[in-house]
Amino acid sequence: MSGVSSVQGAALALRLRELRESHWPGLRITQAQLRQALEVSVPLISSWESTHAIKIPPLHRLEKYATFFATRRSIANGHARVLPFTDLTPREQDEQRELFAELTRLRQVALKALATGDGAEPSSDQDVFRDNPWRFPDGEPITIICSQLPQEERTKIPYTSPDSPDYIEHYKYSDLDSLFELHGHLRAANPRSLVTLRAPEDLRSDDFTTHLALLGGVNYNQVTASMLTRIEFPVRQVPDWDGELGPYFEVNEGGDTPARHHSRHNGSGADVRLLEDVAFFYRGVNPDNVERTLTICNGMYSRGVYGVVRALTDERFRDRNAAYLRGRFGGATSYSMLTRVRIEGRAVVTPDWTLDSVRLHEWSKPPRGA
Repeated sequence: MSGVSSVQGAALALRLRELRESHWPGLRITQAQLRQALEVSVPLISSWESTHAIKIPPLHRLEKYATFFATRRSIANGHARVLPFTDLTPREQDEQRELFAELTRLRQVALKALATGDGAEPSSDQDVFRDNPWRFPDGEPITIICSQLPQEERTKIPYTSPDSPDYIEHYKYSDLDSLFELHGHLRAANPRSLVTLRAPEDLRSDDFTTHLALLGGVNYNQVTASMLTRIEFPVRQVPDWDGELGPYFEVNEGGDTPARHHSRHNGSGADVRLLEDVAFFYRGVNPDNVERTLTICNGMYSRGVYGVVRALTDERFRDRNAAYLRGRFGGATSYSMLTRVRIEGRAVVTPDWTLDSVRLHEWSKPPRGA
């Protein structure tokens, strides 16, 4: 990244140097020790601390800074290391979050100084994703809340116990394909915003007032179930797993008989195959913070969730589908869509929302005063 010299841009560099030299009374961390912990070069650390030709660290490096300086145990026995976040005490985790939030804010200030200094944005990401619903204003935090496997299901999967040397924390999520797809897209589309991943069991009060992206349905994501009870709209998910046709989305718009939309299968028992899922997309105002948004990506099955996520991340369809949403819903304060998601073998086919046959139901709430 090109250099820029300004008071605003220097604030992050000064803070990083201050952390290293005087964060812990009586203990000064050398650049060599920090190099050992962060696994980067000493010249790179020096460039991040420079107030002359400023270099701005990426977010994942600042996250490691925050974790390192959240606990003095990072330098135990003279060996510098970054502890896993899960090894921190609750108090240390709070310290890490506060420090990471501070460094993220300073980084945003430095990036703005950079843009002002050379007359251009540091990257073209904002232009590429400008009209996509997953693009949010610079610096506004985003939280993905992903559905979570029940504990009894997790015990069947290797490496899900924290006591295992090969413990993999992400195995607790039930919509990993969707999570992987959306997290990468959000980071690319919002390079100046903090994107946080949470399971329902890990949520903190501040998470609810960010831009929320909920992945997964009412069975495995309690936050999705809770939010759907707070939204007045005609669609609900019915987890009728013992019914003849299985679970479904129900649309009740005041008629005598609500419409039901089921997934399609063939075969039975252990040989059943999913041919087409029904997926749900909702965008509206976050009920806990009217200046932030709530987005829900849901399906009867994980493949439906993945399909509706891909509708706005797949580079071949995202612009077309985003344009359809803008043209169809305009300035609506909230809107939703039920969509078909076709399955071919192992492949999930990205839905094209410009096709009438793909859209099952649409709803919107007009702007206030309209």
